Amino acid sequence: MAHLPTLAAVTTGLHANYVTVLLFLLFGIFFGNLALGVAKLVRPSKPGGEKGVAYECGELPVGSSWVRFNIRFYLIALFFIVFDVEVIFLYPWAVVFRDLFPVAGSLVFVEMMIFIAILVLGLAYVWAKGDLDWVKGLVRRDGTEVSGE
Repeated sequence: MAHLPTLAAVTTGLHANYVTVLLFLLFGIFFGNLALGVAKLVRPSKPGGEKGVAYECGELPVGSSWVRFNIRFYLIALFFIVFDVEVIFLYPWAVVFRDLFPVAGSLVFVEMMIFIAILVLGLAYVWAKGDLDWVKGLVRRDGTEVSGE
């Protein structure tokens, strides 16, 4: 019978990091399912009645659930996410810049200024286009402006 390596033997080599990640994944799945199973056993179950009402918030729904939302909600959120994610890149750069300053600091600084200039140009474009205005007038095809209200 061939000798099979034990878990300790596998974790001492190159595969140690993978075994650790696998164990964390298995424990996470196990405890997540355990919590859901215990919650299913101890929860009260009363199907029907008010449970079938949308949102179950105490208010009866009125009208259709298909309500049109203004696209500006999504545009503002999208602009915020884009510029917020781009600013996240400044933090690791600031940490590394301190170590790189004596050797290649000026090159790294110029690269970051180019990056920030691109962001500022994008922000200026969005601002000039008027997409950051919350109340925006509507323009007809003939070029006349109509109230957005």
